[in-house]
Amino acid sequence: MVLHRLAIMSKDADWILREDKETMSYVLSVLEKYDAHYRFGAPLDIRWLQYGWSAHLEFTFGRMRIRTDFVTKPPRIDAQNLKRIWAEQEGRDIPFLDANDLAKSKKTNREKDYVVIGELARKMSNVDDEILYSRSARDLIQIASQHPLRVRALTQRRPILLEVSKGLEALEAALDLERRRLIHSNEERLEKYISAAEPWAKIWHSVASQTEGLKLSESHNIVVNIAEGVLPYEVTEGWT
Repeated sequence: MVLHRLAIMSKDADWILREDKETMSYVLSVLEKYDAHYRFGAPLDIRWLQYGWSAHLEFTFGRMRIRTDFVTKPPRIDAQNLKRIWAEQEGRDIPFLDANDLAKSKKTNREKDYVVIGELARKMSNVDDEILYSRSARDLIQIASQHPLRVRALTQRRPILLEVSKGLEALEAALDLERRRLIHSNEERLEKYISAAEPWAKIWHSVASQTEGLKLSESHNIVVNIAEGVLPYEVTEGWT
């Protein structure tokens, strides 16, 4: 968000990691230097992350509380596109998701993220992407006046485009319904993880107590050992 100039700063960081043990070990070693500790979530371990779980850690930097969330399988980005992203970002000084991929990742169950998607759409240089991600009825009507053939061609991928010709009010209603459907879809995806994590949630307070004050390398081993018998690795149809 900061690198796309849609935010000035952020105390939270979402990281997509390479799915290998070397990466996990390196990230844990860096976090340990900052006295990080686990928040509720999966261990930072391939056995869970490969099935779409996320690991959540936290540390203090100056007066700021920094929260870091790690995944290897980001939601709504399939294996083919994830491979493309890694290839495109290889060697960049500051690798980060482009506007299109970030917009996909922002299709969450939070209302505020759809405002972000709309702003990202305005930054997209490809008119097809702008048509597919715009959250503004006025913007879509204007784009349709300039690129009617592209809007028509993309109606199968985004059915609400059929409402463009019906005017502002009809298109706004369609955008609202589309947003609610996307929110419900993400809620259904998350519910699979919430349900699978119920036994883990019940004992998390005890786990956190056992690891309080320990170095991250020590607490990580405890978290992993306990999670192995409680938190399932795989969640059926959970990732995308």
